[in-house]
Amino acid sequence: MPTPTPSWQTLDRALTSDGSELTLCWFEDHFSERFALRVDGQELMHSNSHGSEEKLAFHGCAGLAARPKARVLVGGLGMGFTARAALDRVAADAEVVVVEAVSQVIVWNRDPGLLGQLAGMPLGDPRLSVVEGDVGDVIERSAVATTEAERFDAILLDVDNGPTALSTFTNRRLYTVAGLASARQALRSDGVLAVWSTFADARFTARLGEAGFAARTMRVLAGDGTQRRHILWLARPAGAAQGAGREVSSRKRYRTPAAI
Repeated sequence: MPTPTPSWQTLDRALTSDGSELTLCWFEDHFSERFALRVDGQELMHSNSHGSEEKLAFHGCAGLAARPKARVLVGGLGMGFTARAALDRVAADAEVVVVEAVSQVIVWNRDPGLLGQLAGMPLGDPRLSVVEGDVGDVIERSAVATTEAERFDAILLDVDNGPTALSTFTNRRLYTVAGLASARQALRSDGVLAVWSTFADARFTARLGEAGFAARTMRVLAGDGTQRRHILWLARPAGAAQGAGREVSSRKRYRTPAAI
């Protein structure tokens, strides 16, 4: 009798803020166990492809290990890989704030039998706090903060597949000139905004400039064993001093570490 072919199973469901269905899916065969998050059937992320999300934090948080009381904002919890990579790049007195719009995603990440195991339970790290809500609201509150202590050294956005490939319609404001200007104001004087995408977008790069950023893009391997590449934008307030180890000349061709 033939052995049944393994297939994806839906473990749980949740609704996004605009009514789309988010599903947590699982697959296991003789070789591996895999998880996927899908929105209305379209894959948003996969547990076997997270290298570029980790590089978002690697580059966005560069230099912060030596900065006292660094603050990092992570937009989107996902499977916890970006949060874990950010924690690995900051010191013991740092604060990492993760904003996640879907409460069930937080539940899945707290469960070591589901997503929590994938990135080593980052939600258990005392430096990390989770806010259930809209990252745009958190950015806007920090943008009008009266002290530097309430702003961020790095804002890492990994909530969509790109500036025009949105997981929820409400995220659109993050990529407008006004939304980007709020992000710039929410940063400390030499902070960095890092944005993840599956594709390049010249119009978004232009909007970063309109919002007062000096931005560059990086093409990094997706990390799924193929040659697929994803895009990172690293943007700093125009005119900000270049921190040691956080920027290199825009004339250079950027390369990521040899491991990618």
